[in-house]
Amino acid sequence: MSATIALVDDDRNILTSVSMVLEGEGYTVRSYNDGATALSAFEKSMPDLAVFDIKMPRMDGMELLRQVRQKSDLPVIFLTSKDEEIDELIGLRMGADDYVRKPFSQRLLVERIRAILRRREAMKEGSSSEADNNTITRGSLTMDPLRHAVFWKEMPITLTVTEFLILQALAQRPGFVKSRDQLLDVAYDDQVYVDDRTIDSHIKRIRKKFKAQDDDFTSIETLYGIGYRYNEA
Repeated sequence: MSATIALVDDDRNILTSVSMVLEGEGYTVRSYNDGATALSAFEKSMPDLAVFDIKMPRMDGMELLRQVRQKSDLPVIFLTSKDEEIDELIGLRMGADDYVRKPFSQRLLVERIRAILRRREAMKEGSSSEADNNTITRGSLTMDPLRHAVFWKEMPITLTVTEFLILQALAQRPGFVKSRDQLLDVAYDDQVYVDDRTIDSHIKRIRKKFKAQDDDFTSIETLYGIGYRYNEA
């Protein structure tokens, strides 16, 4: 069964052209002209991945992502304007998995979509073969790759695919430092170029989610100029 991709953009030319490319690649595509319409549709049926434009009428991409993240870890790629880096940073901090700058290559967007879906599928397959052994317990932290579930002090924490992979890499070896490049290798496909500072945004987002449940959360340590380390609590 093909993956379902949701495209949300007020530019009909982009919706039409990208839909044709994705359908040509075998994906099922659902397209929406604004965020409010997309959110209403997601409540009935969630796609496997979504591509959001940021600037749209009625509900922009940022607000759409904020509302989606309240209930779902749906993989999301943002389409951002070339000269608005701040949109990328804010988007990643809010939990987007990736971004593509406009004007963009449709082939590049397809490769980004493939990469995220491939990572998500690999997580499921890897965990299904050794489900019990793959469960990670580090003090108050429990990660279950099979269910894409994370718990802190038995309270559920919702992470995106990228956030989950980064935290998993850190928690697998508590006390050992992971550089940004190492975390990029874990979280992103080789064919995708991402600035290493993107990891910083994902780490901030992960910390924020844990602190929302436990204000004393300090298990992810920053080693300035080196990388990050998970300290077992």
